[in-house]
Amino acid sequence: MGSRVSREDFEWVYTDQPHATRRQEILAKYPEIKSLMKPDSTLIWIVIMMVLTQFAAFYLVKDLDWKWVLFWAYAFGSCINHSMTLAIHEVSHNSAFGHCKAMWNRWFGIFANLPIGVPYSISFKRYHMDHHRYLGGDGIDVDIPTDFEGWFFCTTFRKFIWVILQPLFYAFRPLFINPKPVSYLEIINTVIQITFDIVIYYVLGVKSLVYMLAASLLGLGLHPISGHFIAEHYMFLKGHETYSYYGPLNLLTFNVGYHNEHHDFPNIPGKSLPLVRKIAAEYYDNLPHYNSWIKVLYDFVTDDTVSPYSRMKRHRKGNEVQE
Repeated sequence: MGSRVSREDFEWVYTDQPHATRRQEILAKYPEIKSLMKPDSTLIWIVIMMVLTQFAAFYLVKDLDWKWVLFWAYAFGSCINHSMTLAIHEVSHNSAFGHCKAMWNRWFGIFANLPIGVPYSISFKRYHMDHHRYLGGDGIDVDIPTDFEGWFFCTTFRKFIWVILQPLFYAFRPLFINPKPVSYLEIINTVIQITFDIVIYYVLGVKSLVYMLAASLLGLGLHPISGHFIAEHYMFLKGHETYSYYGPLNLLTFNVGYHNEHHDFPNIPGKSLPLVRKIAAEYYDNLPHYNSWIKVLYDFVTDDTVSPYSRMKRHRKGNEVQE
């Protein structure tokens, strides 16, 4: 077990976001990047195929032994469901139908949410916009762990448990950090999702329902793709707030690994982020980045100098307007 990490070992850094400055510089030098700010129609068909694939999997597992239900939930379903959450991330930025059809994106996000089993899409949209507007904002950005998480999950074993339970912390953290009034779209998302879950249970049985929920819980916890949760904003190098990942798992995650590029240009779909890096290579190639999310998870758990406290955090500057 690693040694205990205290809050005082890490400085909460209050500083301006670097992304706005870099975005202005890049656009001034490479205005052609603006042409990439358009919807990605292929995202629609990929999401539809992923949803149908999971529907087929629900049917195929309904009569398997429990050990195989859980095996396939982790080996296959977890990859699809985690990838689907990142498709929802793309849709939250209106990448499917564009900004002029914002509600089409919301309804499509609810559709993409179905195989995940838990209503997620609409709430994610509301909180994720805060993450971009107020990156690291104290009491606003719910991507920042709570004080309890930083205090308690401070040893090797406890950090390992924290990684496993990440989906639960992401689900309940907003209720403690930045609760918002429930919107009518969230109610619709919840009603449709619960109705879908009930239909799966009565038509295909409990094993299909367990497969669906287990795929989400396992896929968002101790899973190679979950390395992106840690890789994106945890300070393995002090002073560097956002990190990109350029490994092969970007193929399954809509290029979410291009995270510096994404925060610089959140209105450019993931498909085009490698091109952003290629055009403005001098701005990105020298930034610290990762090539393995598995190594990120391993280093986070075993490195005594890194914990949930290892995040930049900013004080509020005034009465920020939130959705």
